Amino acid sequence: MSVFTDETRERAREIIARYPADRSRSALLPLLHLVQSEEGYVSPAGVAFCAEVLGLNKAQVGAVATFYTMYKRRPTGDYLVSVCTNTMCNVLGGQEVYDTLAEHLGVGHDETTADGKITLEHAECLAACDYGPVMTVNYDFFDGVDPQTARGVVDELRAGGRPMPTRGARLCTLKEMAVQLAGFADEREGAVADGGPGEPTLRGLRLAQEHGISVPGFDPNTPIRSKAEADKAAAEAKARSEAAKPAPEPAKAAPAPSGNGTRPAKGNAGTGEPAPAAEAAGSTTRDVKAPDAKSPEVRTAETRQPDAATAVPDAPGTKVPVDGAPPAPRDAQEAEAAGAAANAPAGDGKPAGDAAGAQQRNLKEAEAGAGGAGSAVASETGVQK
Repeated sequence: MSVFTDETRERAREIIARYPADRSRSALLPLLHLVQSEEGYVSPAGVAFCAEVLGLNKAQVGAVATFYTMYKRRPTGDYLVSVCTNTMCNVLGGQEVYDTLAEHLGVGHDETTADGKITLEHAECLAACDYGPVMTVNYDFFDGVDPQTARGVVDELRAGGRPMPTRGARLCTLKEMAVQLAGFADEREGAVADGGPGEPTLRGLRLAQEHGISVPGFDPNTPIRSKAEADKAAAEAKARSEAAKPAPEPAKAAPAPSGNGTRPAKGNAGTGEPAPAAEAAGSTTRDVKAPDAKSPEVRTAETRQPDAATAVPDAPGTKVPVDGAPPAPRDAQEAEAAGAAANAPAGDGKPAGDAAGAQQRNLKEAEAGAGGAGSAVASETGVQK
C-alpha cells in the first residue's frame, strides 16, 4: 500500500500540469519537496513515487535528490537548525554558536535529537554576511546570534513554542515549509502576518531616499502586468511613436533639361560638393554603413544568415566577407612549427631569457672554492652537463 495520501497524489498531478507535456520531468524538484512534506525526508518510497508519476527510473530521481542538500535522505526533525560556520560568521563567533548547540542538544552535524524536534547542521554559507553570525530554522533567519540566544531559540522550539525570526514570517515545521517549496500557499492563519526587513537591508533604501535615487518612472503601487498586457502596451507605445514621426518630405521634381538637351549632373556642380554616392556607384540601394567596423564574428554571422539590416554587396564601400577555403594541413603545420621555433622554451627549468654564462661562472667559482669531496661532486656535475 502506498504511503502517500490521495491529497498528495492530487497535488502531484497539479504540479505536473504546470509544465508542458513534453517537459514533465521539470516537475521533479517540486515533487521531491512534496514527498518530503509528507514523510519529513525523501525516502526510497518517495523516490519511487516521483519516478512513477513522471515516467522516470529511480536512478534518475535519486541522482537529483542526492545532489541538493535541501532534500534530506533520512528522517529529519520538525525544525532544521542550520548554523553558518563560513568565514564571515566564523570570525564573528559562528563556530562557537554551533559548538554550543551541539553540546547542549547532544547531537552533531545532520543528527536529530531523541525527541525528534531538532536536526542540527552546520552550513557553509547562509547568504546573510551583513547579519552574521546567523542561523536559520527551516530557512527562516535569526540574525546576530550568540551562544546564549541560540540556546534560547532551540529550548523554546523543544518546549513547543515558535520563536519569531528576525526576518520573515512565522516559523513553520519542515514539512509545512516543504509544502511551500513545492509551490503551494501556506494556509495557516496569519502565516505571513509577522516579520519585517532587517536594518542593513533598509540602509540602502534610506540612502536612495536621501540622495533622490530612484528608477525613472517607477511606481511601487503598479502591479506586475501579464505578458499579454505588456505586449499590448508595447504595441500601443510603438503606434504612438510612429504617429509622432514627421511626415516624409515630397520628392523634388527633376530639373528641366538644358538648352543643349543634356541633363545637368545631380549635386551642386561647380561648388566642389560631390554627387551622391548612389549616383557615383550606379547603385539603386540605400546608402548604408559598411560593416567593416563590426566584429569579425558579427560580419561572418550576417554573411551566413543575412537579414533586412544586412548591407547588400552593391552598397557603397561595402566589403562582404566570404568564407574562404580552410588552410591545407601542411600550411597549418608549417605555421605552427614557425611559431614554436620563434618562441623556444627555456631548458633545465630556467625562466625564458636567462643567459647561461652567469650560471657557468657561478659553477666554476663553486668548483674553485670547494675541495675534497665537494670538488668531486662539482666535477661530476660538470661531466653530466
